[in-house]
Amino acid sequence: MANRFILNETSYFGAGARRELLGEIKARGFKKAFIVADKDLVKFGVADMVTSTLEGFPYEMFTDFKANPTVTNVKNGLASFKASGADFLIAIGGGSAIDTSKGIAIVANNPEFEDVVSLEGVAPTKHKCVPIIALPTTAGTAAEVTINYVIIDEETGRKMVCVDPHDIPVLAIIDAELMASMPKCLTAATGMDALTHAIEGYITKGAWELSDMFELKAIELISKNLRNATFNGKDMTARENMALAQYVAGMAFSNVGLGCVHSMAHPLGARFDIPHGVANALLLPIVMEYNMPAAQEKYCNIARAMGVNIDGLSVEEGAKAAVSAVKQLSLDLGIPQTLREINIPETALEQLSKDAFADVCTGGNPREITEKDILELYKIAY
Repeated sequence: MANRFILNETSYFGAGARRELLGEIKARGFKKAFIVADKDLVKFGVADMVTSTLEGFPYEMFTDFKANPTVTNVKNGLASFKASGADFLIAIGGGSAIDTSKGIAIVANNPEFEDVVSLEGVAPTKHKCVPIIALPTTAGTAAEVTINYVIIDEETGRKMVCVDPHDIPVLAIIDAELMASMPKCLTAATGMDALTHAIEGYITKGAWELSDMFELKAIELISKNLRNATFNGKDMTARENMALAQYVAGMAFSNVGLGCVHSMAHPLGARFDIPHGVANALLLPIVMEYNMPAAQEKYCNIARAMGVNIDGLSVEEGAKAAVSAVKQLSLDLGIPQTLREINIPETALEQLSKDAFADVCTGGNPREITEKDILELYKIAY
């Protein structure tokens, strides 16, 4: 079996890296930008940190999308992009801005998918998307380096996971200064999202030596830096290390897949608008407990990467130590620990289980799982 590994073309890292943007734009011969930016980033001046580097280069701004972007958001964005006369996109924000950009850019060059819903799963698009330059402002999703994006289908109330090598941004600029204004709760949630990517990508069925190398490094970086980034947001070393960690995790999971933490988190976002990082963080130790029989040796490596001394412990004890370390990190960060705390009604668990079992990420789970098993895990989380 051949293992495929796809990465974006070019990335810049480091505080102030956004200043490379204009030179890259000119070198690529672009004429006008269509900027997709979270409206709060515009309101609080973060988007200005990027647009101020453009020195008069023409652009139009689009901010009409939700934190969990929808099919309608993509369609409206596509209409605005076409009307703008732009020839490339700049995404400024977290996963919502970058995912919205991917949806717009893919359909713009593959109009046969204009319904958007037909992009779910591995869509047979024929053409690369309109070029995207991504500048993430959160340290979590790694959407700037992945071949994935997630869009909500309002008619079914489901999150569609779209996997397409044609959607990957041509350029990513990972500038921790754009992340410095993140509040504690967002820093914590997006950081736990990155940890979930790293852990699920490490134990997923598709994992192999190359992806393992990236995921273990990401786990190590997150464990060492997330608390500081959350509670001492001006610690730019911690911010930069988290920015790097989420990117490194994304390089791998984008190519090997995820598991049931994500498939269970997606419907919580789709049906109840729960932030993706919060949903992942709440579910991660619970699903890790379920998956332990299928990944004990790897759990021991996770424990070591998180700085836990498991010398002298049995494999089972070492694996349990990994779950405990993840749970403790979540507790330290103030992440909600039950579905009740985030106002999920118990009556919704059966529908959530159906949605999660049908999610594309379920197939990558290292331990076989049924819809009934997922329901039991939701009940534990409740």
